[in-house]
Amino acid sequence: MREEFIELLRSTKREGIEEVIQFIEKTDFFKAPASTRFHGNYEGGLLEHSMKVYEILKQKVANSVVELEIGDDTLIIVALLHDICKVNFYKVDYRNAKNERGEWEKVPYYTVEDTIPYGHGEKSVMMLTEYMKLTSEEKYAIRWHMGFSEPKELYNTLGQALKKYPLALMLYEADLESTYLFDI
Repeated sequence: MREEFIELLRSTKREGIEEVIQFIEKTDFFKAPASTRFHGNYEGGLLEHSMKVYEILKQKVANSVVELEIGDDTLIIVALLHDICKVNFYKVDYRNAKNERGEWEKVPYYTVEDTIPYGHGEKSVMMLTEYMKLTSEEKYAIRWHMGFSEPKELYNTLGQALKKYPLALMLYEADLESTYLFDI
């Protein structure tokens, strides 16, 4: 899956994509979980989640009820990199839990260590633009991919963004579907 992920990114031939790949390879992206408890909370979950989001997003765009002019490069970039903010974000810690025999033992679990507290979607956009240019549509899609899990005070702004850029809505939906329908 790692090789497919890298090849998809390279296929965009986007200026700066090699720098993004080099950055990713120096992080824990390929081993990181997708979350601590909600979905993909296992080693490699972030990679698997990103690939599933791409698979779902491609189908959504291909079967959209509205006419869209979204290139493959954009689909690859927003789907595979929407959660780049999660690199070097999760750490393994240990806690006591009872095993099946009722005995206490130390068990590993993921915890958050946010060294760049810049939000979620906006953090992914910020990190990516250190290496490459994103189109406005890509920025909005990545920024708002969390949809209505954003604070309610942002719902008006979110709604405007989703209307202006339908890709943002589709990425949000693909992210939800990967999480809740596939637990990835």
